[in-house]
Amino acid sequence: MEEKEIKALISLLDDEDKQVSAHVEEKLRSLGTQVIPFLEKEWEASFNPALQARIEDIIHDLQQDLLKERLMTWYRSEAKDLLEGMWIVATIQYPDLSLDKLKQELEQIYYETWLEFRADLHPMDQIKVVNSVLFSKLKFGANTKNFHSPGNSMINVVLESRKGNPITLCVIYMLVAQKLKMPVFGVNLPNLFILTYKDSQNAPFYINAFNRGLIFSRQDIENYIHELHLVPQNSFFEPCDNIEIVRRALRNLIMSFEKMGEHAKAEEVKLLLVDISEGGDLGV
Repeated sequence: MEEKEIKALISLLDDEDKQVSAHVEEKLRSLGTQVIPFLEKEWEASFNPALQARIEDIIHDLQQDLLKERLMTWYRSEAKDLLEGMWIVATIQYPDLSLDKLKQELEQIYYETWLEFRADLHPMDQIKVVNSVLFSKLKFGANTKNFHSPGNSMINVVLESRKGNPITLCVIYMLVAQKLKMPVFGVNLPNLFILTYKDSQNAPFYINAFNRGLIFSRQDIENYIHELHLVPQNSFFEPCDNIEIVRRALRNLIMSFEKMGEHAKAEEVKLLLVDISEGGDLGV
């Protein structure tokens, strides 16, 4: 449909004839996200609160459809690129966010780390170099003051503020480490997301990005699980895949929205989580 036709349709959204306006809305929704820029212009030009509210609803629903489509395309892809997955999570709050912008920001962090990195170092010393750059030089750290803020689950917000929750800090750490050819992976612990350095030459060890890259052992995890009165599972010690990381980010976001009283937002994220969960299970 041409631009003139779209603008003409939008102008009929507040037609006095309810049947006409309902038909127009249905037609606009069927056109998909291409109409969003035109709807936004109409919203800015309008002085009618009722029309603005209607436009907001249409834009929101179209953006949700696009978000779901992106997430399902990612979920069904072979690659399941982690940065792309976290970008999709961030578009829940920032629908116009550019994936290329995130790639550029992470490339800069990688470059800053690469300048000080040496491949011939012992793995623990390599981790200490990454820790030094991320947590001392670039000032990444735990957002303990606003732990339940939804922004902590948005990788763009964490890249800007340098403050985040365990999973988002771990994702940034892991993306940088893997670009440096380090075998660093995510581990899905109860109540805490961590990293492991795991290759065929060295004994695996673990990294807590939420605590400035603290290095610890399998025994420390066993003690932690014991304190939580849980039965140890292999998943508490072994790397998890990118789907699990994105699922956990979505679960964190649900909790954040619920704690802030934004229950409608929480329900929307729950639907997204169901779409990429086995058997429709939300998980724990």
